[in-house]
Amino acid sequence: MDLTRRTIPGPLGEELLTRKNQAVPRGPFHTLPTFIKEAKGAIVVDVDGNKYIDFAGAIGSLNVGHCPPKVIAALKEQIEQYIHPCFHVMMYEPYIELAEKLNTITPGHFPKKTFFLNSGAEAVENAIKIARKFTKRKAIISFERGFHGRTYMSMSLTSKVKPYKNGFGPFVPETYKLPFPYYYYENRLTKEELDERLLKNFRELFIREVPANEVAAVIMELVQGEGGFVIPSKKFVQGVKEICEENGILFIADEIQTGFARTGKMFASEHFSIEPDLMTMSKSIAAGIPISAVTGRADIMDAPEVGEIGGTYGGSPLGCVAALAVIETIEEQQLVKRAEAIGEKFFTTFKALEDRIKQVGEVRHLGAMCAIEFVQDKESKVPNKQFVQQVMAKAHERGLIIMSAGLYSNIIRLLTPLIIKEEELEKGFAILKETIEEVAGMEK
Repeated sequence: MDLTRRTIPGPLGEELLTRKNQAVPRGPFHTLPTFIKEAKGAIVVDVDGNKYIDFAGAIGSLNVGHCPPKVIAALKEQIEQYIHPCFHVMMYEPYIELAEKLNTITPGHFPKKTFFLNSGAEAVENAIKIARKFTKRKAIISFERGFHGRTYMSMSLTSKVKPYKNGFGPFVPETYKLPFPYYYYENRLTKEELDERLLKNFRELFIREVPANEVAAVIMELVQGEGGFVIPSKKFVQGVKEICEENGILFIADEIQTGFARTGKMFASEHFSIEPDLMTMSKSIAAGIPISAVTGRADIMDAPEVGEIGGTYGGSPLGCVAALAVIETIEEQQLVKRAEAIGEKFFTTFKALEDRIKQVGEVRHLGAMCAIEFVQDKESKVPNKQFVQQVMAKAHERGLIIMSAGLYSNIIRLLTPLIIKEEELEKGFAILKETIEEVAGMEK
């Protein structure tokens, strides 16, 4: 595979970057300082002709890859009929069809209903609105290191000051945060002991901070995304769910990054054998077409009165037909199994680096949600952001798109499109492995 490098950005990229800096505020970040020309599957080409293997997948939005054929066909057919009449003006069948599909494939053996919005943050906002309306309670609990979006409620539930919250306060009241298990950094307790301590801490929150009968919902990423692909135990997740059930608190599963086959299940909730009361979805739902969903128990979803939830562009026809094509692609190409295979190959390739390279702290994954945590050394476990920055820069130069994550930005996270060809996957893994080894040699 030809990944011959030129300077990044090249001449055309430099020209566009200059225009961008003049026309666009500095706030929106970008991983690579260049611009895309075309993309298909897991391969991206920039405006200067540089080719890349994409291991970022639009931050987890492209489980079925760039420009999936079924999605393109569905969009072309739909755009010839109508683009956007607005569901609140005149309804359309794709909205109903997608709601029916999500009601069927999401976890939960109970009647469900679904409605649609534009983004993950909007889904979170509306799940909270529905939970408060149903329970007639105010307080919401989230978890440390969690990420739920950039709107004010979702930002209040999020747990990283820079870049997400710095200078944007005050935040929404009646939001509380609990510790989330991070087994790698626990030196004194076993996993089971840490789980017990954190669940005890949850119960004590009702004494220290807020009474249980004032808590509407707990919202949890089943695998923390921006937080560093931190994976809790089944015991911990089920323990949180049990405490919720004991106290009439709704459990909201934030599946925005974990959904649609990413973790080796259609939804990560299946790994933990739980049935969320409400679930938020977006990112890979529609291969990059903006749409998000809230699915939940029918009685809860019906709590808002007519007109109390919605939005002009929510559940656009284009988003609905794209999402239906994505789900069909996942099912036909058995991408749930493919995610498992990608994760196994990742673990086989990189796990050995834990013993060989002092800066490699932990290699972990759930399905194809893969991460490598970097530290100064294995004894101190001090996060090593600089190492990650060096690896990313060199990998980009060699034609591999990767991103960082974690509270300290010391984790490389991989969100490889699940449709990636085997030769592309192996080439990407080889580039990343060689780059890590090279940077480690430089830091000896």
